[in-house]
Amino acid sequence: MEDNTGLYHALTDGSPVLPVFIFDEEILQKLENHTDARVTFIYDEIARLKNQLERNGSSLLVKHGKPENVFRELMNNYTLGTVFANHDYEPYARERDACVENLLNRHQVGFRTFKDQVILEKDEVVKDSGDPYTVFTPYSRKWKSIFSSMEIKDHPSQNPNLNYLRSDPFVLPGLSSIGFERAEVNIPERDIDIEIIRNYNHTRDFPAMKGTSRLGIHLRFGTISIRKLLKTTSVHNEVFLNELIWREFYMMILWHFPHVVNRSFKSQYDRITWRNNEKEFAAWCEGKTGYPIVDAGMRELDQSGYMHNRLRMITASFLVKHLLIDWRWGEAWFAKKLLDYELASNNGGWQWAAGTGCDAAPYFRVFNPDLQTAKFDPEKKYIRKWVPDYNSVQYPSRIVDHSEARNKAISSYKKALEK
Repeated sequence: MEDNTGLYHALTDGSPVLPVFIFDEEILQKLENHTDARVTFIYDEIARLKNQLERNGSSLLVKHGKPENVFRELMNNYTLGTVFANHDYEPYARERDACVENLLNRHQVGFRTFKDQVILEKDEVVKDSGDPYTVFTPYSRKWKSIFSSMEIKDHPSQNPNLNYLRSDPFVLPGLSSIGFERAEVNIPERDIDIEIIRNYNHTRDFPAMKGTSRLGIHLRFGTISIRKLLKTTSVHNEVFLNELIWREFYMMILWHFPHVVNRSFKSQYDRITWRNNEKEFAAWCEGKTGYPIVDAGMRELDQSGYMHNRLRMITASFLVKHLLIDWRWGEAWFAKKLLDYELASNNGGWQWAAGTGCDAAPYFRVFNPDLQTAKFDPEKKYIRKWVPDYNSVQYPSRIVDHSEARNKAISSYKKALEK
């Protein structure tokens, strides 16, 4: 409500605005866990928005179904002039929005969409030739030069004098009616901790410290404004700013190169022969690899829905390079478990770790879990928190030897690239 571009433009367009949220069954049906914490989080946020709107004399109409069918129903019940929404960059969302637009246009209803969840999008940051960047550093340089000359405006939508459709409160469907049960979920606060941002470059790599913003879920679901976050933090820490630019970089890679969803960005890497040992994959998922730093990350993910970014790199590298398991397996596991899961960043991070993506770590770089532990968790505080059986007889022995696994991975990659 405090900064929503599409809603703001709807409210300044001159006609009464009916706010609508659709629980998209195409997305929900793909979720295996019917106590998925993300659905509980979204549901609670929707209830909060509905209450805010009702304090302004309006309400929020919440529907569950296929978006096209919902809009057919809305056209039967209301005289629609224009539908306003915000841009989404994922392939399914683009296809969905195109279908909705075609339906509305056939009924002489307008469809207007706006940039909202990023600062710069699509062709706003491209090379002088017009081609998209595929390497982060020049992309970020161009991004910063454009950003430095921009005036960042909020799009507030909570003034009671704004032109909402006045209505009695709509009934909010129960969670069970959309096929889910309430999950116990511990969501980080949406507060911006300036001290953490100031020290971010010194603390962000140490998982035992409270050294990261934990705002990922709020950026993912739009419960914090990227404009507010950047205005508040961009002057405080360049490294934190770069992390926000990485987020936009991966979104635009997804926009320009949608094949990355299912295939390697660099096609020659699709020739790698993966071992794909299911038993070893299960050990990785359960945090039972015998490498404490890897196991700590995987158990943190399983128990909390969160994993520290340094651990995302370590665990991803381990799966792909030590176990020679297809990065898509790991990407799908993270997609299932991460509260802040977002397709572009998850895909970009996995392809980076696997060496298959744009601007990726070279294939011969293999993280050594022991060196990573010595560097980033030297006192093993993080490990002891998540692996209480560490150093006990119950703790599993290592499923692979680091040196052997490293050599095997480099050899497999090399073979694939020589084909």
